[in-house]
Amino acid sequence: MTTNKQEDAHATTEPAPNDAAILVALRAGDEATFTDLVAMYSGAMLRVARMYVHNAASAEEVVQDAWLGLLQALDRFEGRSSLKTYLFRIVVNCAKTRARKDARTIPFSAAFEPDDDQGGASVPPERFQRDGAAAGSWSTPPKSWAETPERSLLSSETRRIVEDAVDSLPANQREVITLRDIEGWDAADVCNALGLSETNQRVLLHRARAKVRLALEQYFDGQR
Repeated sequence: MTTNKQEDAHATTEPAPNDAAILVALRAGDEATFTDLVAMYSGAMLRVARMYVHNAASAEEVVQDAWLGLLQALDRFEGRSSLKTYLFRIVVNCAKTRARKDARTIPFSAAFEPDDDQGGASVPPERFQRDGAAAGSWSTPPKSWAETPERSLLSSETRRIVEDAVDSLPANQREVITLRDIEGWDAADVCNALGLSETNQRVLLHRARAKVRLALEQYFDGQR
């Protein structure tokens, strides 16, 4: 369960303008307001939960636990972050707890998969010049997709490549790119929800985007 101390951590955004009214309604037991919130956020909550748990059933249980957690925490919520950020932090906490429980039943080898690779290179070193005055500059720069047909960029196969690339990312990178580029969150909300510093969030996003772009480059090269 999220505490007030966690709510304060990394809080850099102002609460949404209607949060106060929503909180008053929720604390008064207004079922219509709660139903509206469920309709607004449940889809995104499921997608966030699936970043941590291995199946849809577990994700649905995480979302149910998160809604219950929100209702139980309403009296402790002081509005130092947005209600949305507070809710999704509860989702993340519930999902991580469920993932730890589920991990008891996954194959033994999976327990040793790396969680993060912030120390690794986000772009293969061989794509840069190594010697001379040009050292450190691109030897194989990113390719422009300006000439790539729009139908290829928007195809279901391209979407699958992106999804597979995101799924293969280390957990922290996957979390950040999912919230920033798929869910459309701003940087401050991601920092609040995941408990990241602004610098760490930026580094993780850069690494994630670079790896997804590399996967797409390799896919489009294979089509030429």
